[in-house]
Amino acid sequence: MDAKRLTKLAMLTGIALIIFVVELQIPNPFPIPGVKLGLANIVTVYAVYHYRAKEVALIVFVRIFLAAVFSGNFMALSYSLFGGVFCLAGMLLLKRIIDEKHIWMASVFGAVLHNIGQITVAVLITWTPGLIAYLPFLLISGCLAGAFTGACAQMIIHRTPAKR
Repeated sequence: MDAKRLTKLAMLTGIALIIFVVELQIPNPFPIPGVKLGLANIVTVYAVYHYRAKEVALIVFVRIFLAAVFSGNFMALSYSLFGGVFCLAGMLLLKRIIDEKHIWMASVFGAVLHNIGQITVAVLITWTPGLIAYLPFLLISGCLAGAFTGACAQMIIHRTPAKR
């Protein structure tokens, strides 16, 4: 990987981290813990359609690790990593089916897979299968947040030059 490409990946990671830190300052209007917009995922959705899988994985994993450092919440690291792996794998597969004009749909599926990954790790950590009852609330919020972040990513793609 050349220096120019690495710089672009670092900048995308930095943008995602800035968005994450800003979003941390916004109080959660929902009484359900874990429900948030996930605005940093705008960068992930964009990157899935414009960078190689390994590069997107690098962006996602560095962002997740540094987000845990910046937030001081290392317990969230396992939830975010598991959700991130599910989301990334799903979106990379969906990229083959869903074109750039419908990127918001890939984002919705990615958000749903992220929530499934988070619930899976929660059940594995706590040995509480009843947590699965929490999944419908997360799926609804994930669909809404995924549609929003996907629409934002789609707007960014349509407003940026074709040469990357």
